[in-house]
Amino acid sequence: MKAKGILSSYTGILVIINVIVFLAALFLEYNNPNFIKHLALQPSEILNGKSLWTFATSMFMHAGLGHLFANMISLIFIGGLVEKILGKRRFLALYLIGGFVASLFFIALAGFFGTTDLGARFFGSPLTYAVGASGAIFALGGLLAVITPRLRVLAFFVIPMPMWFAMVIFTFVIWLLSASLSLPIGNTAHLGGLIVGVIYGFYLKHKYPKKTEMIARYFGG
Repeated sequence: MKAKGILSSYTGILVIINVIVFLAALFLEYNNPNFIKHLALQPSEILNGKSLWTFATSMFMHAGLGHLFANMISLIFIGGLVEKILGKRRFLALYLIGGFVASLFFIALAGFFGTTDLGARFFGSPLTYAVGASGAIFALGGLLAVITPRLRVLAFFVIPMPMWFAMVIFTFVIWLLSASLSLPIGNTAHLGGLIVGVIYGFYLKHKYPKKTEMIARYFGG
């Protein structure tokens, strides 16, 4: 894809920003191993009124190359479609608001329920650091689950299923698996982003019933 083509969409610009921030963080962390802690979201810090800038910085940070790759591939395919449906400004607003609410969910649930071992397993510990664009991406996926529920997607890049079912799998089934295996996945952030997308999707269906029905039929397979 040509650079001009990438920069012509907000999806492409977001991907570039995420990649640049990831590479910059790698360089800075090499000289300062604790650098990422100043940019990652930690519930205990936020609840004490500290490090409020991490609401923004954590959305563009990633824990590793695999984390970045999975999120950016998802953003390219899901974000590209949502941007075409909503337009640039609404797409960007949904992305940013979804990411912000995802962070709020992570902070609130970890802060209130994550103080015990069992609570931390399901909701995250207040001392956990969180990074990634997945909360914002889940907002985009939540919108598609409502607007284009029968859209066929490849879950885990190999398993075909309708969009609405894929979002259920990614949100709740992975949550149960990660809790049982103690995997560091921001499930509560995913839930927060998903709720934003679902609410906005139903709002659009109510306000533009004919347009959303036409979109649903077009992507219904």
